[in-house]
Amino acid sequence: MTSLPSVLPADVDDLDDELRRVRRDIHAHPELSWHERRTSDLLGGLLDDAGLRVTAMPRTGVVADLGPPDAAYRVALRADIDALPVVERTAVPWASRVDGVTHACGHDVHTAACLGAGLALARHTDALERAGVGVRLVFQPAEEMVPGGALQVIEQGWLDGVDEIYGVHCEPTLDVGSVGLRVGAVTAATDAIEVSLHGKGGHTSRPHRTQDLAYALAKVVTEVPAALSRRVDPRAGMSLVWGAINAGGAPNVIPSSGIASGTVRVLDEQAWEQARPLVESLVRDVVRPYAVSCDIAYIRGVPPVINRAEGVAVLRAAVRDAGAREVPVEQSLGGEDFAWYLTRVPGALARLGTRTPGGATYDLHQGDFAVDERAVAHGARVLAGAVVTAVSLRDGSARPSGASLR
Repeated sequence: MTSLPSVLPADVDDLDDELRRVRRDIHAHPELSWHERRTSDLLGGLLDDAGLRVTAMPRTGVVADLGPPDAAYRVALRADIDALPVVERTAVPWASRVDGVTHACGHDVHTAACLGAGLALARHTDALERAGVGVRLVFQPAEEMVPGGALQVIEQGWLDGVDEIYGVHCEPTLDVGSVGLRVGAVTAATDAIEVSLHGKGGHTSRPHRTQDLAYALAKVVTEVPAALSRRVDPRAGMSLVWGAINAGGAPNVIPSSGIASGTVRVLDEQAWEQARPLVESLVRDVVRPYAVSCDIAYIRGVPPVINRAEGVAVLRAAVRDAGAREVPVEQSLGGEDFAWYLTRVPGALARLGTRTPGGATYDLHQGDFAVDERAVAHGARVLAGAVVTAVSLRDGSARPSGASLR
């Protein structure tokens, strides 16, 4: 394989206005998981116009390739394109035009950054062809669903022939221009759980004649997380948190059904293997004294994102050459289906700073989430740089600092 030149000038500076425009367009027209049709069509058109080989995924999502089809080495860049069922509470001109849906996790930023990396690299197709290097852009649907759209990407074969994969995720606690890196687990394993109770309801004046379902549900909500803290090694970081609890509709009526749903998050991959049977057993033990029937829907989600040291070394060089600032980050209890890719091929996920220096710190998955748009260009430079550095390192033609996008 002929090596890439030590400097591949994939400068995204003159793409900045276009990338912001695309990001704002996607933000204004958010689409939920498996419904990202407009977003897929928009990206497909832009990538096709730039000369990439574009393929639409069967449902939603887009894959685009550049470089030789029979590349001796192929690096993939991934972005997720779905939004969340959250009401936007910002007043920006490009705020969501879809009621109850917004990009509250920054997937519009990920998408625009990945697009920018691809457009920048597409200007140097001849160099990629000569080097025998392929680049695959994966614009993946349904990251917000459990167990994640990444599994569909893998099942459809889009990871076949890929040697490494990289991505970025918005981090609102880091200033724009900063990129967080970590070797090892970056996120937690994440599962979904829904507990449905059913029993004889009645009047609140006669609870002894009912199977007081509201009381039993309250016990599940409070006692199961407490019991977990005494049944699992605290170093495993297993956490059960309820996000929705629904039962009844009148203060003097004991309901006959109720539901509690939430997430189970685990820092340790081995403990994750034990989470489902343990949680289900604890739920049934808690409700048994109240004689209610219990249905448990436990959906195993995603494993932790585990960055390999080699992948982090690639990103570290790309961050430096992109003019960004590397900062260490701790493992998050959040889940990311990028983890599925890293169980198949090497790579790494970076945390992309989105906070305006001195400005407010927003939280992901909240309606007021906002980003400093300079993060898009930083993300594009880092992703494009990861391609150059990955190939140079594996080919032995350059040290990590050999690639430059400035």
